[in-house]
Amino acid sequence: MDDVGELFGAIAWTALLCVPLGISLWALLDCAKRPGWAWALAGRRQVIWMAVILVGFISVVGGLAVSIWYLAKVRPVIARAEAGVGS
Repeated sequence: MDDVGELFGAIAWTALLCVPLGISLWALLDCAKRPGWAWALAGRRQVIWMAVILVGFISVVGGLAVSIWYLAKVRPVIARAEAGVGS
């Protein structure tokens, strides 16, 4: 019975530790799929954001912070530009 508890503990820790990587991957894929003209209209640089998110993978905590900033602050601006709505 002890082995089952250890297994569930290992699964829980693995899932918890994968959350920051999943959020960083989400941010990176979202950043990559937005068209370049939307980035230009928003006055942001797509290549810079992709590079910063990728570098953030090296430091999981840093990557999580950058990815959350992108998803919360930058992504809505780019999405509005893509939709044709002014900033």
